[in-house]
Amino acid sequence: MSKLPTVLIAGLMAAAVAIPAPGLAAPPAPGAAPATLGQSRDGQNRRVRIHNQTGWTMVRLQAADARSRAWQGDVVGDQALTTGASRVATIDDGSGACTYVFRAEFSNGQALERGPINVCEIADYYLTR
Repeated sequence: MSKLPTVLIAGLMAAAVAIPAPGLAAPPAPGAAPATLGQSRDGQNRRVRIHNQTGWTMVRLQAADARSRAWQGDVVGDQALTTGASRVATIDDGSGACTYVFRAEFSNGQALERGPINVCEIADYYLTR
């Protein structure tokens, strides 16, 4: 997979979004394993299941290295993440960072930002209001 220019990536807590940017994986097809881009070579697992517990439909999820706050591409993709749903995302920009900030945008115009989140130490993240 080729890398795309850096885009926004912020708040989240629902699922893995698409529109890959450097280091972020596109969301997998149902039942498929997620792909990765810009994978760090330190052996850390950066796959996180995002659970949307907000009561709103998530339409975009972005992540940024907490040190640089340079937002990367959308990890949710073209498929909205309804409340109660979850999706696996690989949060990895290739820099070896483990601590990220998430930004989720919802169909009602609301946005939530959460972090710092150590994606090397968690397997599930529950986004709530």
